[in-house]
Amino acid sequence: MIKNFTRLTQYILEKPLLTSFLVLFGLSLVVITFSLPHYINRFDVFFPQILVEAHGMLFDVAIIGILIFWLNKIGDERRRVKTYLDEIDDFRLWESDEAAFRTVGNIKRLNQNKIYNINLVNCYLAKTNLSHVNLSSSNLNSSNLSSANLVGCNFENARLNQTNLENAQLNQVNLSHSFASGANFKDAVLIKANFENAFLIKTDFSNAFLMEANLRSCHVTGANFSNANLYKADLRGIQGLDIENLAKAKTLFLAKFDDEVKDELTLRNPQLMGREALTHS
Repeated sequence: MIKNFTRLTQYILEKPLLTSFLVLFGLSLVVITFSLPHYINRFDVFFPQILVEAHGMLFDVAIIGILIFWLNKIGDERRRVKTYLDEIDDFRLWESDEAAFRTVGNIKRLNQNKIYNINLVNCYLAKTNLSHVNLSSSNLNSSNLSSANLVGCNFENARLNQTNLENAQLNQVNLSHSFASGANFKDAVLIKANFENAFLIKTDFSNAFLMEANLRSCHVTGANFSNANLYKADLRGIQGLDIENLAKAKTLFLAKFDDEVKDELTLRNPQLMGREALTHS
Protein backbone atom coordinates (compact mmCIF):
# COMPACT_ATOMS: atom_id res chain seq x y z
CA MET A 1 0.00 0.00 0.00
CA ILE A 2 2.71 2.46 1.04
CA LYS A 3 4.83 1.33 -1.89
CA ASN A 4 1.98 1.97 -4.36
CA PHE A 5 1.32 5.39 -2.83
CA THR A 6 5.02 6.29 -3.17
CA ARG A 7 4.99 5.23 -6.84
CA LEU A 8 1.85 7.27 -7.51
CA THR A 9 3.33 10.32 -5.79
CA GLN A 10 6.54 9.99 -7.77
CA TYR A 11 4.57 9.58 -11.01
CA ILE A 12 2.58 12.76 -10.32
CA LEU A 13 5.64 14.80 -9.37
CA GLU A 14 7.37 13.78 -12.61
CA LYS A 15 4.54 15.42 -14.61
CA PRO A 16 4.44 19.18 -13.88
CA LEU A 17 1.17 19.75 -15.77
CA LEU A 18 -0.64 16.99 -13.90
CA THR A 19 0.79 18.24 -10.60
CA SER A 20 -0.41 21.78 -11.29
CA PHE A 21 -3.88 20.55 -12.26
CA LEU A 22 -4.24 18.46 -9.08
CA VAL A 23 -3.10 21.37 -6.90
CA LEU A 24 -5.59 23.66 -8.62
CA PHE A 25 -8.37 21.10 -8.24
CA GLY A 26 -7.62 20.61 -4.53
CA LEU A 27 -7.48 24.33 -3.75
CA SER A 28 -10.67 24.97 -5.76
CA LEU A 29 -12.46 22.24 -3.82
CA VAL A 30 -11.47 23.78 -0.48
CA VAL A 31 -12.39 27.34 -1.52
CA ILE A 32 -15.75 26.38 -3.06
CA THR A 33 -16.65 24.22 -0.02
CA PHE A 34 -16.13 27.11 2.40
CA SER A 35 -17.79 29.61 0.05
CA LEU A 36 -20.89 27.52 -0.69
CA PRO A 37 -23.05 29.14 2.04
CA HIS A 38 -22.30 32.55 0.57
CA TYR A 39 -23.25 31.34 -2.92
CA ILE A 40 -26.61 30.11 -1.62
CA ASN A 41 -27.61 32.72 0.96
CA ARG A 42 -25.72 35.95 0.06
CA PHE A 43 -25.06 35.65 -3.64
CA ASP A 44 -26.07 39.29 -4.37
CA VAL A 45 -23.37 40.50 -1.93
CA PHE A 46 -20.73 37.88 -2.73
CA PHE A 47 -20.84 38.10 -6.53
CA PRO A 48 -19.62 41.75 -6.78
CA GLN A 49 -16.62 40.77 -4.64
CA ILE A 50 -15.82 37.97 -7.09
CA LEU A 51 -15.88 40.52 -9.92
CA VAL A 52 -13.47 42.75 -8.00
CA GLU A 53 -11.09 39.83 -7.56
CA ALA A 54 -11.48 38.96 -11.25
CA HIS A 55 -10.38 42.48 -12.22
CA GLY A 56 -7.41 42.13 -9.88
CA MET A 57 -6.50 38.87 -11.58
CA LEU A 58 -6.65 40.56 -15.00
CA PHE A 59 -4.34 43.30 -13.70
CA ASP A 60 -1.89 40.67 -12.43
CA VAL A 61 -1.88 38.90 -15.80
CA ALA A 62 -1.52 42.15 -17.75
CA ILE A 63 1.28 43.65 -15.67
CA ILE A 64 3.08 40.91 -13.75
CA GLY A 65 2.57 38.21 -16.40
CA ILE A 66 3.88 40.34 -19.25
CA LEU A 67 6.79 41.55 -17.11
CA ILE A 68 7.77 37.98 -16.24
CA PHE A 69 7.48 36.97 -19.90
CA TRP A 70 9.73 39.87 -20.92
CA LEU A 71 12.32 39.04 -18.25
CA ASN A 72 12.29 35.37 -19.28
CA LYS A 73 12.79 36.35 -22.92
CA ILE A 74 15.79 38.54 -22.03
CA GLY A 75 17.18 35.72 -19.91
CA ASP A 76 16.79 33.23 -22.77
CA GLU A 77 18.54 35.59 -25.20
CA ARG A 78 21.45 36.08 -22.80
CA ARG A 79 21.77 32.33 -22.31
CA ARG A 80 21.81 31.78 -26.08
CA VAL A 81 24.44 34.49 -26.59
CA LYS A 82 26.60 32.96 -23.86
CA THR A 83 26.27 29.55 -25.55
CA TYR A 84 27.43 30.97 -28.90
CA LEU A 85 30.39 32.75 -27.28
CA ASP A 86 31.34 29.61 -25.33
CA GLU A 87 31.31 27.56 -28.53
CA ILE A 88 33.63 30.07 -30.23
CA ASP A 89 36.00 29.68 -27.26
CA ASP A 90 35.78 25.89 -27.57
CA PHE A 91 36.87 25.99 -31.23
CA ARG A 92 39.59 28.62 -30.77
CA LEU A 93 43.03 27.43 -31.95
CA TRP A 94 41.43 24.36 -33.59
CA GLU A 95 42.51 24.44 -37.23
CA SER A 96 39.91 22.35 -39.05
CA ASP A 97 37.06 22.90 -41.49
CA GLU A 98 34.55 21.86 -38.83
CA ALA A 99 35.87 24.41 -36.35
CA ALA A 100 35.79 27.14 -39.02
CA PHE A 101 32.21 26.51 -40.13
CA ARG A 102 30.91 26.08 -36.57
CA THR A 103 32.54 29.39 -35.61
CA VAL A 104 31.01 31.11 -38.65
CA GLY A 105 27.57 29.82 -37.65
CA ASN A 106 28.00 31.23 -34.15
CA ILE A 107 29.18 34.59 -35.54
CA LYS A 108 26.08 34.87 -37.73
CA ARG A 109 23.78 33.91 -34.85
CA LEU A 110 25.43 36.54 -32.65
CA ASN A 111 24.83 39.11 -35.41
CA GLN A 112 21.16 38.11 -35.43
CA ASN A 113 21.14 38.93 -31.71
CA LYS A 114 22.79 42.31 -32.51
CA ILE A 115 26.15 41.27 -31.04
CA TYR A 116 28.99 42.62 -33.19
CA ASN A 117 31.91 43.01 -30.78
CA ILE A 118 33.21 39.43 -30.73
CA ASN A 119 36.49 37.98 -29.49
CA LEU A 120 37.89 36.00 -32.43
CA VAL A 121 41.57 36.03 -31.48
CA ASN A 122 43.44 33.04 -32.95
CA CYS A 123 40.29 31.68 -34.61
CA TYR A 124 40.61 29.56 -37.76
CA LEU A 125 38.21 30.90 -40.41
CA ALA A 126 40.02 30.05 -43.64
CA LYS A 127 37.89 29.50 -46.78
CA THR A 128 34.67 30.44 -45.00
CA ASN A 129 31.83 32.67 -46.15
CA LEU A 130 31.38 35.71 -43.91
CA SER A 131 30.09 38.11 -46.54
CA HIS A 132 28.17 41.12 -45.16
CA VAL A 133 28.82 40.10 -41.54
CA ASN A 134 29.16 42.91 -39.00
CA LEU A 135 32.28 42.56 -36.85
CA SER A 136 32.74 46.22 -35.92
CA SER A 137 35.00 46.65 -32.87
CA SER A 138 35.71 42.90 -32.82
CA ASN A 139 39.13 41.49 -31.97
CA LEU A 140 40.49 39.28 -34.78
CA ASN A 141 44.17 39.51 -33.89
CA SER A 142 46.21 36.59 -35.25
CA SER A 143 43.15 34.90 -36.73
CA ASN A 144 43.29 33.03 -40.05
CA LEU A 145 40.89 34.36 -42.72
CA SER A 146 42.91 33.29 -45.74
CA SER A 147 40.82 32.69 -48.89
CA ALA A 148 37.68 33.70 -47.00
CA ASN A 149 34.72 35.50 -48.61
CA LEU A 150 34.41 38.79 -46.71
CA VAL A 151 32.60 40.91 -49.30
CA GLY A 152 30.79 43.86 -47.73
CA CYS A 153 31.90 43.03 -44.17
CA ASN A 154 32.04 45.72 -41.53
CA PHE A 155 35.38 45.74 -39.66
CA GLU A 156 35.15 49.34 -38.48
CA ASN A 157 37.28 49.87 -35.35
CA ALA A 158 38.17 46.18 -35.41
CA ARG A 159 41.55 44.74 -34.47
CA LEU A 160 43.23 42.67 -37.18
CA ASN A 161 46.85 42.85 -36.08
CA GLN A 162 48.88 39.94 -37.50
CA THR A 163 45.71 38.57 -39.10
CA ASN A 164 46.10 36.37 -42.17
CA LEU A 165 43.82 37.61 -45.00
CA GLU A 166 45.88 36.24 -47.88
CA ASN A 167 43.85 35.69 -51.06
CA ALA A 168 40.63 36.79 -49.30
CA GLN A 169 37.74 38.45 -51.13
CA LEU A 170 37.27 41.86 -49.46
CA ASN A 171 35.40 43.94 -52.03
CA GLN A 172 33.62 46.96 -50.50
CA VAL A 173 34.72 45.98 -47.00
CA ASN A 174 34.70 48.66 -44.29
CA LEU A 175 38.02 48.75 -42.42
CA SER A 176 37.89 52.40 -41.39
CA HIS A 177 39.62 53.21 -38.08
CA SER A 178 40.73 49.57 -37.85
CA PHE A 179 44.06 48.31 -36.49
CA ALA A 180 45.63 45.95 -39.02
CA SER A 181 49.34 46.32 -38.31
CA GLY A 182 51.31 43.34 -39.59
CA ALA A 183 48.24 41.93 -41.33
CA ASN A 184 48.71 39.84 -44.46
CA PHE A 185 46.63 41.07 -47.43
CA LYS A 186 48.85 39.39 -50.01
CA ASP A 187 46.89 38.56 -53.21
CA ALA A 188 43.69 39.82 -51.55
CA VAL A 189 40.93 41.46 -53.60
CA LEU A 190 40.15 44.81 -51.97
CA ILE A 191 38.22 46.64 -54.67
CA LYS A 192 36.51 49.75 -53.22
CA ALA A 193 37.65 48.79 -49.71
CA ASN A 194 37.49 51.58 -47.14
CA PHE A 195 40.66 51.86 -45.01
CA GLU A 196 40.23 55.50 -44.01
CA ASN A 197 42.15 56.36 -40.82
CA ALA A 198 43.28 52.76 -40.39
CA PHE A 199 46.61 51.71 -38.84
CA LEU A 200 48.41 49.62 -41.47
CA ILE A 201 51.94 49.59 -40.07
CA LYS A 202 54.06 46.85 -41.71
CA THR A 203 50.96 45.52 -43.46
CA ASP A 204 51.59 43.34 -46.53
CA PHE A 205 49.63 44.43 -49.64
CA SER A 206 51.90 42.72 -52.15
CA ASN A 207 50.02 41.56 -55.28
CA ALA A 208 46.76 42.90 -53.77
CA PHE A 209 43.98 44.43 -55.86
CA LEU A 210 43.26 47.84 -54.32
CA MET A 211 41.37 49.42 -57.21
CA GLU A 212 39.32 52.41 -56.03
CA ALA A 213 40.26 51.66 -52.43
CA ASN A 214 40.06 54.47 -49.89
CA LEU A 215 43.37 54.77 -48.01
CA ARG A 216 42.96 58.37 -46.90
CA SER A 217 44.77 59.40 -43.71
CA CYS A 218 46.03 55.86 -43.06
CA HIS A 219 49.23 55.10 -41.14
CA VAL A 220 51.28 52.90 -43.47
CA THR A 221 54.81 53.00 -42.06
CA GLY A 222 56.64 49.92 -43.37
CA ALA A 223 53.66 48.72 -45.43
CA ASN A 224 54.47 46.67 -48.53
CA PHE A 225 52.72 47.72 -51.77
CA SER A 226 54.97 45.84 -54.19
CA ASN A 227 53.10 44.71 -57.32
CA ALA A 228 49.79 45.98 -55.89
CA ASN A 229 47.12 47.35 -58.21
CA LEU A 230 46.18 50.83 -56.94
CA TYR A 231 44.12 52.00 -59.91
CA LYS A 232 41.98 54.98 -58.82
CA ALA A 233 42.94 54.42 -55.17
CA ASP A 234 42.77 57.43 -52.84
CA LEU A 235 46.01 57.90 -50.87
CA ARG A 236 45.61 61.54 -49.87
CA GLY A 237 46.75 62.45 -46.37
CA ILE A 238 48.46 59.09 -45.98
CA GLN A 239 51.12 58.98 -43.24
CA GLY A 240 54.45 57.13 -43.18
CA LEU A 241 54.33 56.34 -46.89
CA ASP A 242 57.53 54.81 -48.32
CA ILE A 243 57.76 56.31 -51.82
CA GLU A 244 60.43 53.81 -52.86
CA ASN A 245 58.22 50.87 -51.95
CA LEU A 246 55.09 52.42 -53.47
CA ALA A 247 57.04 52.88 -56.71
CA LYS A 248 57.15 49.06 -56.90
CA ALA A 249 53.36 48.89 -57.29
CA LYS A 250 51.87 47.40 -60.44
CA THR A 251 49.93 50.55 -61.34
CA LEU A 252 49.05 53.93 -59.85
CA PHE A 253 46.99 55.09 -62.82
CA LEU A 254 44.39 57.70 -61.77
CA ALA A 255 45.33 57.22 -58.10
CA LYS A 256 44.91 60.30 -55.91
CA PHE A 257 47.87 61.67 -53.94
CA ASP A 258 48.94 64.82 -52.13
CA ASP A 259 50.79 67.08 -54.57
CA GLU A 260 54.28 66.50 -53.16
CA VAL A 261 53.85 62.71 -53.24
CA LYS A 262 52.47 62.81 -56.78
CA ASP A 263 55.39 64.95 -57.96
CA GLU A 264 57.96 62.61 -56.45
CA LEU A 265 56.31 59.51 -57.90
CA THR A 266 56.04 61.11 -61.32
CA LEU A 267 59.71 61.99 -61.17
CA ARG A 268 60.76 58.55 -59.91
CA ASN A 269 58.58 56.30 -62.10
CA PRO A 270 56.30 58.18 -64.53
CA GLN A 271 55.19 54.94 -66.21
CA LEU A 272 53.33 53.90 -63.06
CA MET A 273 51.13 56.98 -63.26
CA GLY A 274 50.20 56.42 -66.90
CA ARG A 275 47.70 54.21 -68.70
CA GLU A 276 50.55 51.96 -69.85
CA ALA A 277 50.94 50.51 -66.35
CA LEU A 278 47.22 49.65 -66.28
CA THR A 279 47.55 47.87 -69.61
CA HIS A 280 50.39 45.72 -68.34
CA SER A 281 48.76 44.95 -64.98
